[in-house]
Amino acid sequence: MTTDLTISSLHAREVLDCRGLPTVQVDLTIDHGRLLGRADVPSGRSTGSHEAFESRDGGRRFGGFGVGQAVAAVNDVLAPALVGRSVTSQRALDAMLVDIDGTQDKSRLGANALLGVSLAAARAAALSSGRPLYQHLNADAHVLPVPLVNLINGGRHASNDLDFQEFIILPVGASSMLEALQISTEVNLELAGILLARYGKVALNTGDEGGFAPPISSPDEALTLLHEAVDKSGWADSIRYGLDCAATHWYDEARGTYTLAGEELDRDALIDRYLRLIADYDLVTIEDPLQEEDFEGFARLTATSGIQIVGDDLFTTNADRLRRGIAEGAANSLLWKVNQIGTLSQAWDAAMLAQSNGYSVVVSERSGETEDAIIADLVVALGAGQIKTGAPVRGERTAKYNRLLVIEEELGAEATYPGDVFRSRVG
Repeated sequence: MTTDLTISSLHAREVLDCRGLPTVQVDLTIDHGRLLGRADVPSGRSTGSHEAFESRDGGRRFGGFGVGQAVAAVNDVLAPALVGRSVTSQRALDAMLVDIDGTQDKSRLGANALLGVSLAAARAAALSSGRPLYQHLNADAHVLPVPLVNLINGGRHASNDLDFQEFIILPVGASSMLEALQISTEVNLELAGILLARYGKVALNTGDEGGFAPPISSPDEALTLLHEAVDKSGWADSIRYGLDCAATHWYDEARGTYTLAGEELDRDALIDRYLRLIADYDLVTIEDPLQEEDFEGFARLTATSGIQIVGDDLFTTNADRLRRGIAEGAANSLLWKVNQIGTLSQAWDAAMLAQSNGYSVVVSERSGETEDAIIADLVVALGAGQIKTGAPVRGERTAKYNRLLVIEEELGAEATYPGDVFRSRVG
């Protein structure tokens, strides 16, 4: 019997993310209601100013964080327009979503409303094809990602005094996704013991993404702790290191300076600091080292550092901003957050633009995540070779890792774990 690929029903609801705040969940059915695509929409706390608009209700309900308006946008505006339309073409459906909203930044209906529908449609279409989502999007998908595992949290994701947002290990020496997670977990266990002995129980508090939030302020101290844990775990030959600095959030626009661990630095001094950290701590990737409008500074650090420089707030998964970065040599990697732009097709186009111009792609979760593991399928579909989805703890984080383990098993001998060539794996 032929599957009917037209949308039978479309319904959104409020559910809770990992911070206990509301977010949008969308159910989209096809084939007379027999096949259900469901998707949750994540939310960021450390956000770039150029991200697509996230609809929040304001007022007292849920502290102003309710998404009732976004839910109503799906149920009262998008559903009447889309029921009866086909999910055969993701691009055509996403274009319709953008047209119905009618604004550049998705501010009429909210990117969180549009994205929920976009992802749910992709899931429903994959079900109709009888293939997992990663293969529905890319029949040749086979590259698993090296995880950028965030073991120490700071910035807006934690309650300590670290200005940098994430201190990361990359298990590049693993031979598989499973071994990468084994290595990461063993390092995390050693880190817990070191923190407890040195700072007491308070150091075992965690941030939004599951990493520890010890009572320290020095990035050198945090990186030293990571190295100690790695050395103690016995995996020193298999690990490299990275940072997410989220520098926009500790930049003083009026003064044109950054305040890092209590020290005021201009751009040149901060770049010099990064070059020293790279040399001292074996860093291979740094995300958002400078504020989100400093394309010139990004270009300078990219040219002098010799490592992966990732644009998150700089690019916000926006192809127009990425084109400017490519033209100016600013960064050499795109942080890919599907909710920053509002539809799967637009995010996909940004990734393709990056890869076709020699930029790597790092697929990323948000700090306000749900148990939805869809980015695990998306990172494999893109052949990106890198994923950021937090520490190897907490259900909203482990859901993504566990889905990757299933994908690895499904791919069998075809699965490729890129290891230390993660930056060049594009499919």
